[in-house]
Amino acid sequence: MNAQKHKFLIHSKAPIRICDLGGWTDTWFAGHGRVFNIGVSPYAEVQIAAGVTAKAAGRIVIHAENFEESYTFDPLKNSSSLGWKRHPLLEAAIEYMSPPRDLDLEITIRSQAPAGAGTGTSAAVSVALLGGLDALSPGRMSSHEIAEAAWKVETELLGQQCGVQDQLCSAYGGINYIEIERYPHASVKQLNLTGQIYQELEGRLALIYLGKSHASSKIHELVIAAMEGLGPENRYLEALRATVPAARDAVNAGDFDDLGQAMVENHRAQRELHDGLVSAEADRVIEVARAHGAIGWKVNGAGGDGGSLTLLCGERLDVKETMVREIEAENPDFKNLPVSLCRKGLQVWRQAL
Repeated sequence: MNAQKHKFLIHSKAPIRICDLGGWTDTWFAGHGRVFNIGVSPYAEVQIAAGVTAKAAGRIVIHAENFEESYTFDPLKNSSSLGWKRHPLLEAAIEYMSPPRDLDLEITIRSQAPAGAGTGTSAAVSVALLGGLDALSPGRMSSHEIAEAAWKVETELLGQQCGVQDQLCSAYGGINYIEIERYPHASVKQLNLTGQIYQELEGRLALIYLGKSHASSKIHELVIAAMEGLGPENRYLEALRATVPAARDAVNAGDFDDLGQAMVENHRAQRELHDGLVSAEADRVIEVARAHGAIGWKVNGAGGDGGSLTLLCGERLDVKETMVREIEAENPDFKNLPVSLCRKGLQVWRQAL
């Protein structure tokens, strides 16, 4: 599609999520729960170039930049009942939003965060795409409605095991205390930090990618099997829930030692939930980090083989930099992913051409 024929561009972006204390309690088998998490860059980004078509139905072209793929997608020929073509998450989101049929669309999707890193990348992509598609029609969905739609795409359309915290963090951004009163119904309270605490927290965080992706839905299946018959109030889930108010209070007070302790307790509880949630590679990263004064660590997301960790470092920036170098030297697959805190979640804006 020639750019000159487009009437407008829609831009949208949504942050990923790290340091998700209380994760696993936002699931259907937990019933209710609490989660503390942090929205950070890098973002998932979407650009939609749109123009009115003279044809009976508009043409949709998807550019999946991370996969170096471009192809035409027809929701009528590749619906959920007929089977999606190449990228089910993207195609299911388009089907869910039913974009206006009188528009030609070129949809470009990119993410600097690797897929399967345990940082809610798929949720961020879904939230950014849904937010962009929402801007094609009159009226606008709220952040909460976008998060709910992204959860429905993964669970109802794609049939995947999925909690609710990732979509909420991508939609809202910031540092969040999320209460799941009754799955999937949740409320979000964002922490309003002083500038000093905000800046120090940002400087102390490190995100380490372990070099390979994991399939979070499959990990969910393992945990569900282990939880069978234990009920939502079992000691494993209760231990995870207990770390969340501690993390919230620690961050509000700027007490990084207490935040680190809450992260360590959550990491321990996650390991007890299922022994496959913390890999040998994650353990090795933690050993190196501890030797350089790290005071907190937590496997992100569902955990398992691959994925990533959030580290909470000490006060000295030079020691953090040395730690990162030594972690990356430990294994060629280990990679530090620079992050910045995101006060905002989903952002959508329109550009006329």
